[in-house]
Amino acid sequence: MLTYDELRCHSRKFLALTGLTMKEFKSVLPAFERAYTRKHPTHKTQVGKKRKRQAGGGRKSTLDSIEQKLLFALVYQKTYPVQTLLGELFELSQARTNYWIHHLLPILKEALNDLGVLPERDPRQFAQQEKRRGDSRDYIIDGTERRRQRPKNPEKQGLHYSGKKKIHSDKNVVITHRRTKRVGYLSQTYAGKTHDKKVADTEAVVYPRGSQLHKDTAFQGYEPPGCRTYQPKKSPARLN
Repeated sequence: MLTYDELRCHSRKFLALTGLTMKEFKSVLPAFERAYTRKHPTHKTQVGKKRKRQAGGGRKSTLDSIEQKLLFALVYQKTYPVQTLLGELFELSQARTNYWIHHLLPILKEALNDLGVLPERDPRQFAQQEKRRGDSRDYIIDGTERRRQRPKNPEKQGLHYSGKKKIHSDKNVVITHRRTKRVGYLSQTYAGKTHDKKVADTEAVVYPRGSQLHKDTAFQGYEPPGCRTYQPKKSPARLN
């Protein structure tokens, strides 16, 4: 079974499974605990009814501690395994795994929002959000793909099949800060076959005026208003 007490002693494995260092995990934990307590106060049951006995009575949950709950949510978000596999890691049935996923992810989102680290999702609000933060206007734009289960519908299979990576995937475009590496914007989710530039054009992100945007060749021709863009050039082939 995957437990916080054992995993915290292995920093590299912890980072690989959760996407966070131990220091980052501990910085998120208090906000997660506050969000969990707001959603499920100790004087009420999980379904919102007044408790007839003290909290902690009855059968002990596999995700008994707040650390274990946060670990479960982060492992799911980072690795995105099928529910049966995630259940094996945490010794849960598929039904209970499904329950905890839907139970904890909204709480994790609320905690990250309280910490002010959630990326903007509305392309029209990106410029205003960045102005309020006051960070530098030096950005990198890139497309990201994450593996997904193969759709049963043949038409959807074609849309989600990434020939470059030979997998079925979903795609997002992210805009990050060059200096802080903070993700400032996360696009909506598109089928993996969708070209990066097409996603960026569809999103029509509004950038702060005077921004510098670094892009790769997948965004060739993408020139948003108010931005100065930079794209690396291929070195000329050497003649023998």
